[in-house]
Amino acid sequence: MAQGAVLERSQAQHEGDKRQQILEGARIVFLSAGFDGASMGEIARAAGVSKGTLYVYFESKEALFEALTTQEKASLAEALFTLDADDPDVPGVLTRLGVSFLTEMCRPEHVSLVRMVIGASEKFPRFGQVYYQAGPACGVDRLSRYLDAQVQAGRLSIADTELAARHFLHLCQAGLLTRLLFAAGGIAGEAEMRHQIDEAVRVFLAGYGPAR
Repeated sequence: MAQGAVLERSQAQHEGDKRQQILEGARIVFLSAGFDGASMGEIARAAGVSKGTLYVYFESKEALFEALTTQEKASLAEALFTLDADDPDVPGVLTRLGVSFLTEMCRPEHVSLVRMVIGASEKFPRFGQVYYQAGPACGVDRLSRYLDAQVQAGRLSIADTELAARHFLHLCQAGLLTRLLFAAGGIAGEAEMRHQIDEAVRVFLAGYGPAR
């Protein structure tokens, strides 16, 4: 029995590693060729697996793209929005979150992914829905729960914490991501990003600071 359990765990680990290997190959191909330009054959080659093995794990290019975007956004939300509800330094927490959030949003790979999802969503609306739920909606939910705790502790005064979370994240972006999406300018420097986040925190606390 124990040996069988070990074998099952080993098999599950192997399948998980193989799946991740395929996703890494797909990431390379999608980012270089776009969704329409990518083929399952190219993805198999980039992942170092046979085309038959690729179809064992993912039945179509659409399923593979959906899995990749879900993983990318879920892991990003997990990394960025792990917030300590007991930390009384609200400006500090928001500043650290804002800097990390804006830095990730402006990465060239992220900008390329957003463009690709938007372009493919007209034909495959589910891509946009999955991306939104795994990324933006998840981040807003996590931040709103942190804000709920700060309201209960009397550190903030917010009637709608979900809306407030959206306000803060949009204040952080404030046109920088849009500029990159439209190739209307380069990546902001550290000083510009920090100024934007400092202003986002200032404006947010001016509107949602504790009631006097």
